[in-house]
Amino acid sequence: MTPCHHSGQIPSPALSPESNGRDLEKEFRLVKPPAEAVFIQCDVTKEEDVEALISETLRLFGRLDCVVNNAGRHPPEEALEDTSSQAFRELLELNLLAVYTVIKFALPSLRQSRGSIINISSLVGAIGQRKAASYVATKGAVTALSKALALDESQYGVRVNCISPGNIWTPLWEELAALTPDPSATVREGKQSQPLGRMGRPDEVGAAAVFLAFQASFCTGVELPLTGGAELGYGRKVPPT
Repeated sequence: MTPCHHSGQIPSPALSPESNGRDLEKEFRLVKPPAEAVFIQCDVTKEEDVEALISETLRLFGRLDCVVNNAGRHPPEEALEDTSSQAFRELLELNLLAVYTVIKFALPSLRQSRGSIINISSLVGAIGQRKAASYVATKGAVTALSKALALDESQYGVRVNCISPGNIWTPLWEELAALTPDPSATVREGKQSQPLGRMGRPDEVGAAAVFLAFQASFCTGVELPLTGGAELGYGRKVPPT
C-alpha cells in the first residue's frame, strides 16, 4: 500500500489528485497480467484521513504487508533568514509528521503480518544542500526516525528501511527548475551532478522499494542511496567568482 505518491508516477500539476489517482488505478489494471490496485484519496497531514486509509485498506485486502511513506515536497531555494516559521511547520507536517502518523496507524497490522516500512528520505538529509535548510532538516529526521524504529520494531519482526534518492527527474524537479533564471542550465547541472551523467527515473525508485519490501528480508535500518553516485569524489563546493 502506498498512501501517497511523490516519487514513482507523479501527478500532473494541471490535474486534480483524484483525477491522477483514478488514471493510475486504471493503468495498473491494464498491465499484463493485471495488477490489483485501488485509489483512495488521503491527505496524509490529517490523522482522520490516514486512519480511514488504513481501515479501508484492511477492509478491502484483509491485511497490510508494507507501507511506503512517499509524500513530500521540496520548497524553492531560500536562505534561512527569508523563511517563515509557519512555512517550516507546514513542511514538517508533510515531510516528517505525516510519516509518523501513517506508521502509527499501520503498525498494529504490520506487526501481525511481520511486514515492512519504507520511508522515502533524501540524499541531502545526509550531505546537506544550499538554501534548503528546512527541507534538509525534515529529510534528515526521516532517516533518523527510520533507524530508531528499526530497533524498536525488530522484536515484532517488522523491518524499517529508507531510500535516499538524489536527483530524480519528476514534474516537481521540472517545476523547481522553471523557477530558476536559466531552467535549461539548471537541468543540465542536475544531470551532470551524477557520475552516470543523468538523473534517476521514478521507476528506479519504485524498483528499490520493491527490493526492500520483498527481497531484502535481512535488511532493517538500512538507508539505501539512489543517487547515481552523486555523493562520490571531490567536486566544486564554492560557486565560481
